[in-house]
Amino acid sequence: MKLYNISLQSIRRRKSRTVFLIIGLLIAVASFVTLYIVSDNVNKSVAENLDEFGANMLVTPKNDGLNLNYGGISITGLTIENGNLKQSDISLIKSIKNKDNLSIISPKLFNTVTIKSENASAEKNVIAAGVNFQDEIRLKKWWKVSGKYPQKSNEALIGSEVAKQLNVILNQKIILNDKEFIAAGILNETGSQDDGLIFTDLKTAQSLFNKQDELSLIEIAARCYDCPIEEIVKQTSAKLPGAKVTAIKQSIESKMTAIHSFEHFSFGISAVILVISLLIVFTNVNASVNERTKEIGIFMAVGFRRWHIIKIILLEVLIASFAAGLLGFFVGVGAAKIITPLLSMNANSNINFSYTLLLLSTGIAVLAGLLAGVLPSLKAARLDPTAAFRSL
Repeated sequence: MKLYNISLQSIRRRKSRTVFLIIGLLIAVASFVTLYIVSDNVNKSVAENLDEFGANMLVTPKNDGLNLNYGGISITGLTIENGNLKQSDISLIKSIKNKDNLSIISPKLFNTVTIKSENASAEKNVIAAGVNFQDEIRLKKWWKVSGKYPQKSNEALIGSEVAKQLNVILNQKIILNDKEFIAAGILNETGSQDDGLIFTDLKTAQSLFNKQDELSLIEIAARCYDCPIEEIVKQTSAKLPGAKVTAIKQSIESKMTAIHSFEHFSFGISAVILVISLLIVFTNVNASVNERTKEIGIFMAVGFRRWHIIKIILLEVLIASFAAGLLGFFVGVGAAKIITPLLSMNANSNINFSYTLLLLSTGIAVLAGLLAGVLPSLKAARLDPTAAFRSL
């Protein structure tokens, strides 16, 4: 009789112990698969949300001019004479190899303007920013506005500091460089440079400043979860040799720290469950060996060697572990399909079948089962033959 036939017959005779062994490993494998899939999908979702919550790259001109500290980066080239970024540069940025990693591209044009307000006693020079409001709102999700965001070319968004200094109220008329605007919204205090700016539509600002198609800087929110930000910077720099492309390291590091923290938590939980499952398998196989003293004595009486005893027991564990790995994978995928949309808050989360994960989960189950079964099998092989024969 072949050794694997003996192992199969033993599994059939001890169905309850086999089921208990399979369940122990199944829970570990299912937990690992669930946490792996959930972690991967939630991390991607979190990464996309974080990458859209503020820029992590700035594109600025390589020249001298009025300095403005924007988002921790010193920006140059804000004077009328020196701007050298063009509207067409946005198309060049969108043509880089890793263009799919670019989430938001928000161009801006800065210039000083003279502002007159009905409630202010004198004119004041401030910095106005021409922006695409649709992109700017996506980029700065922390903005809170009293009133509404500008929707027309003659509407402006007033920074909280400017509004206080000039006593600007909602829907009030203001004059920027002799052109009339309506204060459609007032930006609530952000504690940033935005409080001291006036925001208008980009095309309107280009016309107002007589800087057609020119830009002062371009903010980019790049998805850096699955692509090094340095590579995106390198590709963008190659497309725009006349510009300085800078990665905001602090923003990137804080986002990646948040993402990796969840990953470490998930794998830590998986490790704990796996250790518990190993103890369950060890206890189960060890108890089985203790109950099989008589059977082992018969094997030895008919000429089985110690290596044969080890093989029989490990084959039983191997078969049960393989079954647990397969079942655990499918249970884990099913659980992930339920949990992922809840944690990622995305009902359209797509979980694809992964043969790599199937092989990995099955391998983990088999390896865990064999590791837990080694000591009990060695114990069975070292059983004193006289004690085994006395049990016959």
